[in-house]
Amino acid sequence: MKVTREKAAENREKLLRTAGRLFRERGVDGVGVAEISQQAGLTHGALYAQFGSKDALVAEALADGLRRGEERLAIRATPPTLAELLGYYLSTERRDDFGGSCPMAASFSEIGRQDETVSAHFSAGFEQMVDTLQATLGKAPLASSDRQRAIAMSAAMIGGLAVARGTVKSNPDFSAEILAAVAAVVAEVGGSPAR
Repeated sequence: MKVTREKAAENREKLLRTAGRLFRERGVDGVGVAEISQQAGLTHGALYAQFGSKDALVAEALADGLRRGEERLAIRATPPTLAELLGYYLSTERRDDFGGSCPMAASFSEIGRQDETVSAHFSAGFEQMVDTLQATLGKAPLASSDRQRAIAMSAAMIGGLAVARGTVKSNPDFSAEILAAVAAVVAEVGGSPAR
């Protein structure tokens, strides 16, 4: 039976959302196409008809997750402040929500093992994060350029969230301390009062 264009688009969206959530929850190598297809309520054939390979699905799911994050910021009436970005990104809610949180923090250690297309999406998403943070910068007594500050801040936020996730099961108090410390130092580098 021929699938309509609308149904194909709906299937593609289901696959992207399901794959993105599962990749963030368990890692790219921790989930296979059979489980992604099953959880999306579709067949292997539907997945391969849409994406051709798992690598293509990984790249597009990463891009979709990053795009949705950008869209959440774009719907605001005013751009977020650095304090708001830090409060959102370095929160216990983001730390504990692997499936619905930042795809960069969930998969940064795996990206280097993926193909160039996945790396390109990660790079574009990271650069967008840098640009967003750079727009929030205040004055700080540092010799670094605004771009250098924003790059370091973005890397610290992603790494801080990942380390907080890695420590929460055995030491939740330390995990919360990590989030607070990264937020405080990033705010200072960004020229903003700590949250």
